[in-house]
Amino acid sequence: MPRDHVLTLSCPDRTGIVYGVSGLLFEHGCNILDAQQFGDPESGRFFLRVHFDTPEPARIDLVHAPFSRLAEAHAMDWQLHDARRRARLLVLVSRQGHCLNDLLFRTHSRQLRADIAAVVSNHTDFAPLAASYRVPFHHLPVDAGNRAAQEGRLLELVERERIDLVVLARYMQILSPALCDALAGRAINIHHSFLPSFKSAQPYHQAHARGVKIIGATAHYVTRELDEGPIIEQDVAHVDHAMTPASLIRIGSDVESRVLARAVRLHVEHRILLNGHRTVVFR
Repeated sequence: MPRDHVLTLSCPDRTGIVYGVSGLLFEHGCNILDAQQFGDPESGRFFLRVHFDTPEPARIDLVHAPFSRLAEAHAMDWQLHDARRRARLLVLVSRQGHCLNDLLFRTHSRQLRADIAAVVSNHTDFAPLAASYRVPFHHLPVDAGNRAAQEGRLLELVERERIDLVVLARYMQILSPALCDALAGRAINIHHSFLPSFKSAQPYHQAHARGVKIIGATAHYVTRELDEGPIIEQDVAHVDHAMTPASLIRIGSDVESRVLARAVRLHVEHRILLNGHRTVVFR
């Protein structure tokens, strides 16, 4: 049976890149199923995602060496992925469980090409929820005295469980710079987005008091800069004067869950390429 793969790459923009990639795949009996590309005139870089299959699984091994030579000639940053492999997720949560609940259902029902290998929390509130899906739950309480040790345990879990992506599903702890660096490019966070912005306690109550008309959510990669990593996905919902803070929380929770799920899907399907502090997202 054919085996499909996803090739992603970025490099300085120049002529002949698509020709070189497609020609190489053709020479090795590969069939392109889908291809998307983008040339950024601001950064001068070219981005490409190619979904292709091979006539037999072992055929992909023959592509690596010639493609490495092509990549070197064009100064490419590239990755080759098995498109059928299900990514392994580690989900971090505190005491707001809507995003965790949504991801557990989507992975369990195979709406996402991913499996949740474990759930980590600084509280025990959602241990029964994880258990109901037969997902291991790890209670790692965090305070000023044990933060470094607990982050060390978290990284051990990432390595032991061969985690592809760490998902901060309303995890209300600030990660250390060292942990952010260790998880660079493989950790996604979700947070609310308001106009104007409210970042302290009870943001939905503040939004209600100010009479906002739009609430939303932003999913982004985790970096040292709090809530300022490269943005992957966003969405908004319109609200009005008749809604209570409880109504805003309910609507906001729905938006956060949808946005985070879409960001996770885009990542595990290898549709995101970094372009400096921005992202190129192929739908």
